[in-house]
Amino acid sequence: MLTIFQALLVIIGVLRFFVIAHFIMSWLIRFEVLNVRQQFVGQVWYTLERVLEPIYGPIRNMLPNMGGIDLSPVLVLVGLEILRIFLINNMMSFV
Repeated sequence: MLTIFQALLVIIGVLRFFVIAHFIMSWLIRFEVLNVRQQFVGQVWYTLERVLEPIYGPIRNMLPNMGGIDLSPVLVLVGLEILRIFLINNMMSFV
């Protein structure tokens, strides 16, 4: 059971990395530091979009229109942190 606990923490860590990378890339693309027409940047951007859109989509549907501000990555990060804290506090259930 401890292996399942560790695997869940790794998955949460990877998802956190993807969300933060997507967030930073979105700002760099918006300010034209990165260009999605470059092959590597485009591949990374569209891969992150495909991975994270199933997570962002339901959250975006629940949020009111904020005039172009997307708070779904912040809410995903908060949710992942709450899940991580919950798992760590209940670690003895996995032993």
